[in-house]
Amino acid sequence: MSNEKKILFRRKNYIILIFSICIISLGYMLMSGGGSQDTLTFNNEIYSFQRIRLAPSLVIFGFALALFSIIYSKRIR
Repeated sequence: MSNEKKILFRRKNYIILIFSICIISLGYMLMSGGGSQDTLTFNNEIYSFQRIRLAPSLVIFGFALALFSIIYSKRIR
């Protein structure tokens, strides 16, 4: 028996995975905030394009990219 450790992913997989984690984090940062200073008044900023469309799209794209980085393998011929 050999004591060689087999690497699960290649370097490219890890780079794509780290990039997808950064995209997911950016999406969650864009989604946060929008609170009002006064608790009795409503702030319409919570319904901005950034929080309703852009941030969730980034999060979904980031998770899809993370899944791709896990299943991606370079075909050896």
